[in-house]
Amino acid sequence: MRALAPLLLLAGLSMTSCADDPGRTEDAPTSEAPASVAPPRTLAPQPEKPAPTPTKSPSEPRPPVIGADMSWPQCPKGMGIPEKRSQGAPLPLDTAEYVILGLTNGPGFTPNPCLPSMVDWVRERRLLVAAYAVGSFPDAAAVETYGGLGPFDGSTRDGALANTGYQQARFNVTSMLRTSLETPVVWIDVEPVPDFEWSADLHANAAVVRGLARGYRAAGYRIGIYSTPLLWETVVGGLSLGVPEWRAAGQTSMAEALNRCGADWVIQGGPSVLGQWVEDNRDRNVTCPGTADEMDKWFHRY
Repeated sequence: MRALAPLLLLAGLSMTSCADDPGRTEDAPTSEAPASVAPPRTLAPQPEKPAPTPTKSPSEPRPPVIGADMSWPQCPKGMGIPEKRSQGAPLPLDTAEYVILGLTNGPGFTPNPCLPSMVDWVRERRLLVAAYAVGSFPDAAAVETYGGLGPFDGSTRDGALANTGYQQARFNVTSMLRTSLETPVVWIDVEPVPDFEWSADLHANAAVVRGLARGYRAAGYRIGIYSTPLLWETVVGGLSLGVPEWRAAGQTSMAEALNRCGADWVIQGGPSVLGQWVEDNRDRNVTCPGTADEMDKWFHRY
C-alpha cells in the first residue's frame, strides 16, 4: 500500500514497541491495548468460514460505496522499523463507510506499530472494517526458523518457503487476535516491497504466496488478493488462486478505479470486489458492481 501524507489527528499517538504493544490516539492510534480480548478465532487450524448467504437484493442495486485503507504510514511520525518509519499520514475522510486496516509495517513479520489504536478508531466510529497484509520474500534467517514449521514438506526449498509464508500469515493472525480485529476476509497484498524485494525466482515467490493463503484459511478466514495484473505477474508469474480481487488504479480517479472492476483487469482469475485509487495523499476505495449489496460478506461492523 502506498504511503500517505501527515495528519494532525494522529499526532497524539504514543510510541510503542513494534512487537507486542502497538500504539493508539485520540482520533486514531494510543498505545493502550483493549482491556479484554476474547477473539472468536484461534491459531489452531479451522475450517474456512463460508461466505454468508447474501440477503435479497433490492430491485435497484445499491450505488458504489466509498471507503479507505490505512496502515503504518498513518501512525504518528517516526514509528516502525528503520526502513519503514511512519509519516503521520492523513486519516480517511469522514465520507468513508469502511476502512481496510493494514497488519504489517511493510514486510512480513513486522507488525503495524499502531494497529490497536486504529482498531479503536474504527470501532468508535462504527465503521465497517476488514484487513490486509503485505506479503514479502523471507530472508535466510526466517526460512531457517520457520521452514520446517507448517503443513508443507520443509525438506524441499518450495516447501520451506511455503511454510515460511504460512507462518507470516499466523504472525498477522496473532496481531488481529491481540487487538480484537474482526474481519471475514484478509486481503493479501502482492507487489514489490522497496527495501524488501521479492526474489528473481517467480516460482519461489509463488510458494510463499501459496503458504500465506493457506495460513489465513487454516485460521478460518477467507482470502482475497490486492495487486494489479502487472505487479502480480512481476512477482509470481502465472500463479492463479481464483480468489476475489481488490484492484489498484494508482494516482487516478474513482472512475478509473471502477473501470478496474472490469474483465480487462483480472489479476489471478478471481472476481472483482473493490477498486482503489489515490487522491489527495489518501488511499481511497470503491465497491465494484454487486459488492455494495453484500457488504457483510466483506466487512465486519463492531
